Amino acid sequence: MEPGNDTQISEFLLLGLSEEPNLQLFIFGIFFSMYLITVCGNLLIILATISDSHLHTPMYFFLSNLSFADISFTSTTVPKMLVNIQTQSKVITYAGCITQMFFHIVFAALDNFLLSVMAYDRYVAICHPLHYMVIMNPWVCGKLVLASWIISVMYSLLQCLTALRLSFCTHVEIPHFFCELNQVIHLACSDTFLNDMVTYFAAVLLGGGSLAGILYSYCKIVSSIRAISSAQGKHKVFSTCASHLSVVSLFYCTLLGVYLSAGAAHSSHSSAAASVMYTVVTPMLNPFIYSLRNKDIKRALKIVFGQKL
Repeated sequence: MEPGNDTQISEFLLLGLSEEPNLQLFIFGIFFSMYLITVCGNLLIILATISDSHLHTPMYFFLSNLSFADISFTSTTVPKMLVNIQTQSKVITYAGCITQMFFHIVFAALDNFLLSVMAYDRYVAICHPLHYMVIMNPWVCGKLVLASWIISVMYSLLQCLTALRLSFCTHVEIPHFFCELNQVIHLACSDTFLNDMVTYFAAVLLGGGSLAGILYSYCKIVSSIRAISSAQGKHKVFSTCASHLSVVSLFYCTLLGVYLSAGAAHSSHSSAAASVMYTVVTPMLNPFIYSLRNKDIKRALKIVFGQKL
C-alpha cells in the first residue's frame, strides 16, 4: 500500500456470508431463528437454576454463567448482522467495529475459561467427593468466575488497544458477518507484527492452557472411573460429566475447524461460514446438550412453567 493511502477511517463494510440478493431473506430467517433458540434455550437454563433450590450447587452455578456468556456471545454479532440485512446496509462504524470486537473477544474467552472451571469442578466432584463442598464452597466458586471475567476483559482490552494503533486504507471491506479480530487486523495498512504476536501468545497461553487444564482434569477423572469396580457405578460417574465433555468437544473442535479452514481456504467467505459454527451453532446447542438427559434441569423447568413437561 502507498503511505499516502493511510488514514483514520470512520467505517467498515461487512460483506456478510453471501452477497447474493436472493439469499439474504433465507439467511435472515435462519439466523433469526437460531438466535431466538439460543436466547430462549440459555435463558431457560438460567431460570431453571434460579427457581430450583436443588440446583444451587457449584456445577449449576457455573452452567448458568456459561449460559449467560453464550447469550452475550451470540448477541455481539447476530443482531447487527440481522439489522444490516433488514436495512440492506453493510456499514458498521469504526467505533462500532472496535466495540463489537471487544465484547466478542470477552465472551469467547469467558466461554473458554468457564469450560475449564467446569472441568475442574467435575474433577473435584469425582476424584475428591468427600471434600467437594469444602473445596468448591461459594466463595471459591465466586472467585473462579470473577477471575474468568477479569482475565477475559483484560485480554480483550489488550487486543483492542493494539488494534487501535493500526491505520487502515480508505476503502475497507471485511469479508465476514462481524468484525472478527484477524480479518480486521490483516486489512490494516500499517505493520501488524505486534498484533500477530499478541494473538499467537494468547492462543498458546490462554487457549492452550485452558485446554491443557481440561485434558488433565479428564485424565484424572478417567483414572478414577477405571478404579470403580461396578459397571453401574462407572456409568453413573461418567454420566455426570458427559454433557460437559460434549460441550467442550463441540466448542474446541468447531473453533479449531474455523482456524484450520481459514488457513486452508482461499475464500474469506469460507472462513466466515465456518465461524458460524462456534459463534452461533455451539451456543444454540449447549442448552439442549445439558437439558435433554438431565433430570434435574427437567424438574426445574417444571417449576418454571408450573406444569408437567
